[in-house]
Amino acid sequence: MDPVDVARRLVQDRFPAADWAMLTGSVVGPHRTAGSDLDIVVLDETDPGHRESLHHEGWPVEFFVHTRAKLTGFLESERARRKPSTHRMLADGVVLLGDPGDLPQWCARILADGPGPLSREEHDWLRYGLTDGLDDLHHAIDPGERTVIAASLWTGTAEAMLSFAGRWVSGGKWLLRDLREHDRDFADRWLAAREDPAELATEVLEAAGGPLFDGYRA
Repeated sequence: MDPVDVARRLVQDRFPAADWAMLTGSVVGPHRTAGSDLDIVVLDETDPGHRESLHHEGWPVEFFVHTRAKLTGFLESERARRKPSTHRMLADGVVLLGDPGDLPQWCARILADGPGPLSREEHDWLRYGLTDGLDDLHHAIDPGERTVIAASLWTGTAEAMLSFAGRWVSGGKWLLRDLREHDRDFADRWLAAREDPAELATEVLEAAGGPLFDGYRA
């Protein structure tokens, strides 16, 4: 079954008053798998806005329903947090009904421009976080705690590396995709370091100015 046709019929049935709707995510892109969801963004001023999950005609479906005001707030919040998940959805989506205007093109430009340089406060916070994570890992005695600390430091190393480079940051599988797009060699080394990220975290930290603990104030 064509996911676009399924999604369009579902939106027409569930949101007859929608201004527009878009099918987004991996199901309409190069990363589609047998388990890809129908991620559907809906603009509907008659709905207060919500997120909803369900199954329809054999497809897992995720609805992201917004009013104009709530969508604007989401986009502003994402830019401030440097994690543009909704921007990506809108930039790469397929219109199911209505007309989102120039919003997809605007989101694509935001993504292409990047989040801009870190503020001094943001830069120092990331340095402090890596410093603290490395110290915790170095002194960990309990094997279980060491595993948890390593996992957190491993993810934090990837996020910091992208942030220091002025790149957007995502979570889950998109974090790896962002790393591969930016520096495939680093992405490969990051994957190999998942059980012991100390060396790679130290490399990223040194490139950003080195450890930061004494004198740090937020």
